[in-house]
Amino acid sequence: MVATLEPQAKIGKAAIGALGALALALGTLQAVVEPSLPMLQHDLGIGPAAGSLIFITLLITGAVVAPIAGKLGDRYGGKRVLVVLMTAVSAGGLLSSVAPNLPVLLLGQVLQGAMVGALPLSFILVRKHLPPGRTQVAVGVVSGLFTGGGLVGMLSAGPIAEHLSRHWMFAIPTIAIIAATLTVARLMPDDPPAESDARIDWLGVILLSCTLVGLVLGFTAVTGGGLPPLASAGVIVVVAALATGWVLVERRAASPMVDLRMLAMPAVWSAGVVTLLMSLGLGMAVYLVPQLLSAPASAYGFGADPSEIGVFLVPATVAGVVAGTVAGIAARRFGPRAVVTAGAAATAAALIALGPLHDATWQLVAARALIGFAVSVSAVALLAGTATAVDAKDTGIATSLLVVTRVIGVAIGAQTAGAILDAGTDPATGLPAESSFTTGFVTAGLIAAASLLAVRAMKKGTQS
Repeated sequence: MVATLEPQAKIGKAAIGALGALALALGTLQAVVEPSLPMLQHDLGIGPAAGSLIFITLLITGAVVAPIAGKLGDRYGGKRVLVVLMTAVSAGGLLSSVAPNLPVLLLGQVLQGAMVGALPLSFILVRKHLPPGRTQVAVGVVSGLFTGGGLVGMLSAGPIAEHLSRHWMFAIPTIAIIAATLTVARLMPDDPPAESDARIDWLGVILLSCTLVGLVLGFTAVTGGGLPPLASAGVIVVVAALATGWVLVERRAASPMVDLRMLAMPAVWSAGVVTLLMSLGLGMAVYLVPQLLSAPASAYGFGADPSEIGVFLVPATVAGVVAGTVAGIAARRFGPRAVVTAGAAATAAALIALGPLHDATWQLVAARALIGFAVSVSAVALLAGTATAVDAKDTGIATSLLVVTRVIGVAIGAQTAGAILDAGTDPATGLPAESSFTTGFVTAGLIAAASLLAVRAMKKGTQS
């Protein structure tokens, strides 16, 4: 009997360490906005609705980059595409660090959104250059360091902004990204592009980008109340036309960015609806909690500065990390549907409870951690359930649909929360009314609760 030898490793620990350092720096840069968002709004002189744009702009770029990053890496080489994307991220981070106003900061966030492609491209590289056994270890290291970077960003954003300035909050992790990218470019060997006749759906990419940008900017303009009814109707028509054009292009493309035919499968469309509704609730909570923590203690808030907000949000970040492991075990033992049902119910209950119960910081911290854990567990279970419900060849398409849906849901949820606070802001004080937070939390809870109806449809579709 002849033993099968594993392929020889083409890269060493130093190259894996460089990818890990890059993931750590990217996770840090991605996480600095959430705890410092109230401070950014104050420094830039903007309201809640405009402030939510800072949070969601990166997500919009990520929603576009996520489905095509792997395709680009396979077509042109993972290392080459990774370096190009990190150049865009570095430019965005530096632009954000010197931004004097909201438009420049938003442009920086748009460029930073290219970081979403870093993980799939890193996985392509380790898969090509390492034997299977070591590939799994390297993937775990890179993923773990990206998550760890989120903790670093959450805790470091406040102290850096307070003792240096908000500009260094973006500059320091960006400098680390530049250094790590140069190290990866030096240590990582070139990977040959895969031979493929599949073309990149650039028209679909452009139309989806325009649709998402139009949706967000249009939502901001319409809910801000500054547009006459005719102009608001025009915005709706333009966004609808862009979305319709994107759907038509995707249905006819030989190699679509997102294969919309997958949505006809009950297991996929029901999982997509659940993902969208729960992500909407999460996005609203992610935006509302820091705003309430930073509100003056003389009113109804807690007067927390960015450093304190970062500490308050750490349990939620840790809960999201733990959820990944728990979800896999729970889905295997109880089934994806049971896990998603429990997660949706817990998310809805926590959000609705925050409506009347937000008088102490521990209530906000505990609820935000529970929401983060429940949504993350549900997301992993939905991905696992969808991956096993479709043909093996369609796994990547189906799961990428859920990833894009989640990003869009979080973005729209944050924008919705910002609009609710903006509508309830007192012009004299510049503060939203406390009732606006109650309305926001309860609305988010009801949206998350509606996902339970889609879970039932998911069961029926799977059985049929």
